[in-house]
Amino acid sequence: MPAAKAPEDAYTAAPFVPEGADLAALRRAAARCRGCPLHAPATQTVFGAGTADARVMLVGEQPGDQEDRQGEPFVGPAGRLLDRALAEAGLDPAEAYVTNAVKHFKFTQTEPRKRRIHKAPSLREAAACAPWLAAELALVEPELIVVLGATAGKALLGPSFRVGEARGTVLEREIHGRPERLVPTVHPSSVLRARDEDRRAAYEGLVADLQVAAQALA
Repeated sequence: MPAAKAPEDAYTAAPFVPEGADLAALRRAAARCRGCPLHAPATQTVFGAGTADARVMLVGEQPGDQEDRQGEPFVGPAGRLLDRALAEAGLDPAEAYVTNAVKHFKFTQTEPRKRRIHKAPSLREAAACAPWLAAELALVEPELIVVLGATAGKALLGPSFRVGEARGTVLEREIHGRPERLVPTVHPSSVLRARDEDRRAAYEGLVADLQVAAQALA
């Protein structure tokens, strides 16, 4: 008989996270993570990128199609828009540590040659991946976390988080045992999805929220 499928509550990356590892060692270990089923269809793990002395950490939802193929976070259209918004807000993208709440691309695909369509990870999948994010936070020790979108917000701040209620404000919370300051905002992909007539306002809203983050770091 085939082995019984593990319940989602049992999913966790914890056994794959090495103790005392630096960022490079964490990245290597994450490449072998089998903490939840999302690793199977994904091309590869997409770990965070940046230096351990970054003052700000940007946390998004999950890798997209281009990130999954290239193995780096925020290298697709949403990442390019985010870099532009950061620069306009007075934050240097090169000085930020960027990562996602979930390290594997979750998608649907009707046929092998068809385009892969993003599918939002569940709270349980984000919880399974939380040990990686906790390890990144412990090593980087950012002065500020910029929370990009609802999935990242719920992963860090709990299921009651609503980005529309909290965006553009400085929050102080204990995250994975550490006191943190956080500024939530929308995910840059939501700007790209906005209707043509609404996109400029959506982008300006993102920049305004990031300006709050820049001021908090000043």
